[in-house]
Amino acid sequence: MTFVDRYLVNFDINDIPKEQYDVVVIGSGIAGVYTALQMDSSIKVAVVTKETVEISNSVLAQGGIAVPLGRDDSPECHFRDTVYAGAGLCDEETVRILVNEAAENIEILCRYGVNFDRGEDQQLLLSREGAHSKNRIVHTGDSTGKEVCDTLIKILLKHDNVRIFERTFAIDIVTEAKKCIGLIAYEEDSKSFKLFLAGAVVCAAGGYGQLYNYTTNPQVTTGDGVALAYRAGCRVMNPEFVQFHPTVLYHPEDRSFLITEAVRGEGAILLNIRGERFMPAYHPMAELAPRDVVSRAIFQELQKTGSTYVYLDISHKDPEYVKNRFPTIYKTCLRYGIDITKDRIPVAPAAHYSMGGIKTDEWGRTGIEGFYACGEAACNGIHGANRLASNSLLEGLVFGRRIATELTGQILNRTLKEARIPDNLCHIRKSNEPVKNAGALKSRLRTLMTEKVGIIRNGENLQEALNQVLEMKAEIEGKAYTTVEHWELVNMLTLSELVIRAALMRRESRGAHYRSDYPQTDDVNFRKNTVL
Repeated sequence: MTFVDRYLVNFDINDIPKEQYDVVVIGSGIAGVYTALQMDSSIKVAVVTKETVEISNSVLAQGGIAVPLGRDDSPECHFRDTVYAGAGLCDEETVRILVNEAAENIEILCRYGVNFDRGEDQQLLLSREGAHSKNRIVHTGDSTGKEVCDTLIKILLKHDNVRIFERTFAIDIVTEAKKCIGLIAYEEDSKSFKLFLAGAVVCAAGGYGQLYNYTTNPQVTTGDGVALAYRAGCRVMNPEFVQFHPTVLYHPEDRSFLITEAVRGEGAILLNIRGERFMPAYHPMAELAPRDVVSRAIFQELQKTGSTYVYLDISHKDPEYVKNRFPTIYKTCLRYGIDITKDRIPVAPAAHYSMGGIKTDEWGRTGIEGFYACGEAACNGIHGANRLASNSLLEGLVFGRRIATELTGQILNRTLKEARIPDNLCHIRKSNEPVKNAGALKSRLRTLMTEKVGIIRNGENLQEALNQVLEMKAEIEGKAYTTVEHWELVNMLTLSELVIRAALMRRESRGAHYRSDYPQTDDVNFRKNTVL
């Protein structure tokens, strides 16, 4: 299942330029930035990000952050909702950590100056999203992720102990005897390789939404962090669980703009192309059912009606309230000639979130000493088979802070060993022939995954997808990988194979994984995690 070579590029440890840090963080979304911020100011940190710090999945998060603050709410209630959405696969210990540590992390964000929406009494306003039994989503209009990330990045830029490396591609972690000693990266602006030596590396590189043609994810989410961890020997857990967001704008000029679940939380309803409301027929919670239920219901309505989209309608609500509550959605849709206070919004499902990732424990530790993971790149069992809305940003906060706490203690107490340059470590690939048609292969792969490994799957399609992925891998096996596009292609093929193999192994339907040839949930044989 692995590529022949442990590393994607040639290097000689004695010749490659090096920089020494205490901790290297891969990724500049909420998980990565918050981890760096929570480190003690005496700790030297490098943040390596593939594009600029403003580009991440976190920035695009509209809905908000789940936190049990309401008088009628509690961590126990938040726990029950999370476990219900996770369809029997949540790790209850990590879920309890998430819900019990939620409030203190939101308090930290408030102290940092994050401008959450508040009522006239200055209390945080709480909204509701799918599968939540209480109002518990703190938000900033419909651009919560951007507000949080902008605030945290602004503060991080003032920290003298942190250096940010933008447009720097994390290629592989360097390991020796199952210990991580650093990261090999490529600086796009200087067109040069660099070895970041560090006693600890934290992977917060995000998910793998770009495996699909239609996704809410930015172009950078090609699974690089999960793939480099897998090459290094980490276990990957539950990659088959890819969440499709039910309501993504369906317009000729935009098939990736998310219409947050909070719109349904505020009373929007779903209508098929005939103008018929359909969600009450699929689930008692109707439009507020778990995301996997709503996505499949829309998919089935599209098949019934022969349409390529359904409608989301919030036009029955007060226009001024809608404009103020969802300013980004209102302005964006208006650019496409859709006035959401009067018009129905055409929507369809799109790939949104990866529940699977690098297997970690409750402190973000992986199977490699000194290598940690958090956020969407990690899988600690919180989300199970289907993530509860607005738990993603919260996960990045809670477990980013836990990693920072652990590493700060180790570094200050001198129990974390400083990275040592190993003797004569080098990697030489056998071929210098470059990969050809990488862009075309990436496009072919996305189409394949969309058609064969999407919302509704079956064994025949999955096997055909696996065969084609193996063919594509064979085309580039042993070639020289010399560009970002090459490295992305290898990572996407690696993740696609993992997703498909896990989906073939899980002969049941559960959460975000639905097989038409095994439509029932099988707790006897499959109430367990898939670990590759």
